[in-house]
Amino acid sequence: MKSTIRKLKLPPLTAVIEPGVDGFFVATCPELDVASQGKTPKEAEDMVREAVELYLESATEKEIKRRLSQRKIVVKPLDLAHA
Repeated sequence: MKSTIRKLKLPPLTAVIEPGVDGFFVATCPELDVASQGKTPKEAEDMVREAVELYLESATEKEIKRRLSQRKIVVKPLDLAHA
């Protein structure tokens, strides 16, 4: 199924890593709505990378396109008036 990855032109994907409530770190790929966790930020990043790769290998092209079209991620700095 790796051919699905080669056929699709993927946008840049990101990993968002945050401390979880249980002492682990939670990592998400918001563009594809994939998540994982790890004991350290690096481990969480590695785990979400693997989860995204596995998702892309097993999902249909239609499903990948559906998820990408639903997730409109914009990251912008905030200009604060009182900071």
